[in-house]
Amino acid sequence: MKYDFNAIIDRRNTRSYKWDQSEKLFGDKDILPLWVADMDFEGPPAVKEAILRRAEHGVYGYSVRNDSYIESITSWFQRRHDWSIQPEWISDSPGIVTSLSLAVELFSEPGGEVILQSPVYYPFYDVIKMNGRKVAKNPLILRDGRYEMDYDQLEELMKGGAKLLLLCSPHNPGGRVWEREELLKLGELCVAHGVTVISDEIHCDLVLPGHKHIPFASLSEEIADITLTTLAATKTFNLPGLQTSFIVASNPSLKRKFDYRIKTLSLHMSHFFAQDAVQAAYNEGDEWLDELMQHLSGNVEYAIQYLAEHLPQVKVIRPDATYLLWMDCRELKLDIAGLKKLMFKEAKVAFSEGSVFGDEGEGYLRINLACPRSTLQEALERFTQAAKAYTAE
Repeated sequence: MKYDFNAIIDRRNTRSYKWDQSEKLFGDKDILPLWVADMDFEGPPAVKEAILRRAEHGVYGYSVRNDSYIESITSWFQRRHDWSIQPEWISDSPGIVTSLSLAVELFSEPGGEVILQSPVYYPFYDVIKMNGRKVAKNPLILRDGRYEMDYDQLEELMKGGAKLLLLCSPHNPGGRVWEREELLKLGELCVAHGVTVISDEIHCDLVLPGHKHIPFASLSEEIADITLTTLAATKTFNLPGLQTSFIVASNPSLKRKFDYRIKTLSLHMSHFFAQDAVQAAYNEGDEWLDELMQHLSGNVEYAIQYLAEHLPQVKVIRPDATYLLWMDCRELKLDIAGLKKLMFKEAKVAFSEGSVFGDEGEGYLRINLACPRSTLQEALERFTQAAKAYTAE
């Protein structure tokens, strides 16, 4: 391969959220961190070059976005996802969670219910509760190692008055790529009951072989009219520290409300470096991403085979997308504190503990596989060796 995703890059002492907080968060500076969802790889060379060119200017003044930035977005989604996005549908936001929080504030009522499908990315809970709304859970059904939507229970929530749904597509932590028929059925329910959908599709580019992401708003004009999609290049190309994302909304009313709130909070100004980086990534990052997905697919297979051989008591949910592996550890018969002790004290690794994704995640762990194979191997060796103390002979 042209790009080396097995190179070890020392991220310690770089103010890394993942690598420089182990002692503070887990009690040991030598813990191997495979938790928060950023990657231990350099991004595409074109991104680094774009940032350096921008930095060399030396005057870091207020900035505006330009047409070429928007064109890079529309071109990417057309060629990678067969989705025709009009430039006027796009608005910038500092981050996906910022967009989710603003959407909850704008498109639901104080004290009202907002639907999520648990277990799910934990900030979904925060943006609902911290905006004074109530979480309306539509728990996913785990059938034959694969999550499915419970449409009957979902419709009951809608009949009960919930008017906003936060959709995670592809799903985090379960790794599901929702199929067209599943999304159409969901969309039909939302249209019938007047439910607005905020579709978090940040993992849309990280789809593993054999699967295809379907943008929710691309299903039909009727579904697009009730949808605000949150997107970013940051997950795809490992740019989260640049704090940039965008939303897509074809409904002028939804977009106008979102834009007004962004302006009210003075979050509308362009980041000096971010848009150059995003443009370079979308225009010149295809080959890098294709090779990344080969590496991630290999890591998925390695982890599944390793766990099956060395710790069969742990059942892995095979992902369709993302670089996150969701593991059912309930046969170890450990509570939340016990799993944390196993990870942090005994194995000296940090995965994400499952209950933060909702009660349905208790007994599960989420591993970040976006690392060199040697890092993953060491983490799995540490974990399986320590976990053997909790397996029946």
